[in-house]
Amino acid sequence: MPPRERIFVTAIRHYCARHGIPLDVRAGGWLIAMRRGEMRRFAFGYDIGLNSAIAHRLANDKSATSEVLEMAGVPCIPHHLFLNPKLGKNVVGPAWREAMIELLHNHPQGVVVKPNEGTSGRSVFRVATEADLDLAVGEVFSMSAGLVISPYVAIEDEVRVILLDGVPLIVYSKQRGSDWRHNLDAGAKPVLLEDGADRSACVKLAIDAASAISIAFASIDVVRVDGDWRVLEINSGVMMEALGKLHPELVQATYDAALDRVFGKGGTSDGLSPSSRERSNCR
Repeated sequence: MPPRERIFVTAIRHYCARHGIPLDVRAGGWLIAMRRGEMRRFAFGYDIGLNSAIAHRLANDKSATSEVLEMAGVPCIPHHLFLNPKLGKNVVGPAWREAMIELLHNHPQGVVVKPNEGTSGRSVFRVATEADLDLAVGEVFSMSAGLVISPYVAIEDEVRVILLDGVPLIVYSKQRGSDWRHNLDAGAKPVLLEDGADRSACVKLAIDAASAISIAFASIDVVRVDGDWRVLEINSGVMMEALGKLHPELVQATYDAALDRVFGKGGTSDGLSPSSRERSNCR
């Protein structure tokens, strides 16, 4: 039996069918070509094509994101970059392992080791000893050109904000299961966040983060640590597979709004603003 089509692909199919836009789905849905008259647009992976090349690259690089956010004064979780030693001493330098160990010793609660570019929570390790550090680093370097090390922090809450041109389309919390991570692929459940102080704080922080890297359409993960909200990461590809199973109309409306921008339409097809659409679907 062939695998079920991703919600992202289905949403684009529905949009194009309603608007008479021919599309060509290739590579199992990972490449989609859309054409309206002389206008040709592409979706690749979960990237719908709204972001500039530099914003896309910054968002996909956890270390670069944290550096830019720090420069902009946006509270965030630091991510320290280490390049794979297979790239050569002239690129990596000789003291990379000593620098990793120093980071580990500077954080008594441990550190988190993960690929520098996102993997939906896969190959993410919490490390407390040098032996575990070596195992985690070896695992990540076996499949990645770079990794990041961040201090382990006790995350009290994690919220994802999906923004289009600085407007929150969807805001939801990730309710963690038995796993220590809040990743949806690791069993966390998405729960739409009602209006209130937490939602307002998360939205403001997400808008500041998106503005810092000049990204148009993105999902921003923010976490509460010791009562304060910080940015964890920015995702240029907006994936809503788990949320789409619970709120398919809301997810479709969000991709519709983004595709309206892709094809140069200023408004939304049902006359609702994105924030109004979200509230109407939360009732």
